[in-house]
Amino acid sequence: MAENSIAGQPKKLSFKFKLIWGVAALGTSLISGIYGALLPIFYQDYLGLTAKWIGIASLIYAIWNAINDPLFGYITDNTRSKHGRRIPYMRYTAPFLALTFILVWFAPVQAGQQALFWWMLVSMLLYDTAYTIIGLVYSALLPEVSESDAERNGLQISSSLFAMLGTILGFLIPDFFRPKTGAELSFWPLRIAMIVVAVVAMLLIIATTLKVKERKEFTQVDKPIPLMEAIKYTFTSKSFLILVSENFLAILMSSLILGSMFYLADYVMQMPVINLLIFVFIPLIIGIPITTLIRKKVGVVQAQQLLLVIAGVGLVAVLFVPKAIIPVCLALAGFGLSGPQTLSNVLFAQVADEDELRSGVRREGAFFGVNALLTKPAQSIALWIVPLILEASNFVTRASNEGEAFVNQPPEAIFGIKTFTGLIPGLACLFGALILQFYPLRGKYLKEVQDKVFNLHREKEAKLASQQ
Repeated sequence: MAENSIAGQPKKLSFKFKLIWGVAALGTSLISGIYGALLPIFYQDYLGLTAKWIGIASLIYAIWNAINDPLFGYITDNTRSKHGRRIPYMRYTAPFLALTFILVWFAPVQAGQQALFWWMLVSMLLYDTAYTIIGLVYSALLPEVSESDAERNGLQISSSLFAMLGTILGFLIPDFFRPKTGAELSFWPLRIAMIVVAVVAMLLIIATTLKVKERKEFTQVDKPIPLMEAIKYTFTSKSFLILVSENFLAILMSSLILGSMFYLADYVMQMPVINLLIFVFIPLIIGIPITTLIRKKVGVVQAQQLLLVIAGVGLVAVLFVPKAIIPVCLALAGFGLSGPQTLSNVLFAQVADEDELRSGVRREGAFFGVNALLTKPAQSIALWIVPLILEASNFVTRASNEGEAFVNQPPEAIFGIKTFTGLIPGLACLFGALILQFYPLRGKYLKEVQDKVFNLHREKEAKLASQQ
């Protein structure tokens, strides 16, 4: 798929390659979009699980995430297989991702609090394990494909556009099929829809693995390094520690937005969720290709900072503006969110390049794994923040209102929804932009790193040819 590199220049990637690359993102985002958007409201509002049990599940979920991400990152970095060190994990985990995703929505409707808690916890842990493997491998493949920020940005744009389609469908599908009453039989249309979604997503992920090939020099020339040495290289990278701090806030922001959109639509705006999605996702889709222009003008990290500030201002304003202006704020936030959507993985690729000059090997899996170790707790925090604020603000759930949405929520509940929808994620964006001011990979130093990495890869290609 990738064309041969021209002497002195990174590999150029064809349009077909970029298109095939993005298909997997459609599959993963379709599943993760539904999971992130529907999980909080499904277990608390529809099934009546209390914030206490959700909080306990979120804590255990965060602890497991702290173990599995760096573990799988190290394993994939050190796998040496004729089929590669990434693709086999991605291909053969896809069926398990589909199965575990389905299980999340088959919780026993009339069960008590403890039974619901255990079902939610176990299904979440199984789902997250499969999703971690696939998501980590897919992210780790990006920096290997080309040394060029421009080509990496092109791949990420393809991935992001497909991901946006998946995320939009992730809102629309459950919104169409989610139960309108608390009757048990009304959950079956949603469950059947989730089965179809899981199978389609699995096939999309597998399709990408059948076409994208790994670069052999990173599996046959690079030698695995010991665990403790790998940990040392990872945690002594200033660039990585700064970037992962910003990414923690970005993930907190995106998790809160995904988990609160149905609440904002149902109880604050009192309109179909599709109306709000239009205001968020159309500017986001427009902004994704525009990131290329901004990156060319100011550089990758400066473009990320600028877009984070735009998103932060729009989100914070949600708390203060009149109801009629909220869609405008969401549109501003949507455009700004194109930065984290497309540029974060390009920044992590720069970190992996710098590390390769220090360690001598490509270790994307370690960086994406430890990144998840340090940032995935943000997802659990977001999952806990929503029910905590709702309970503190006297929110009336469907489960306590005979399965019907209680639209006349008290003013403090409306304020709470605006807080976890706008204020908290908006402040996270602004702090993230400030942290990136200390990111060192920019300007002359970045150019020096990229040139050295390109030359190092040519040396590895020559060594591979001599071995064969």
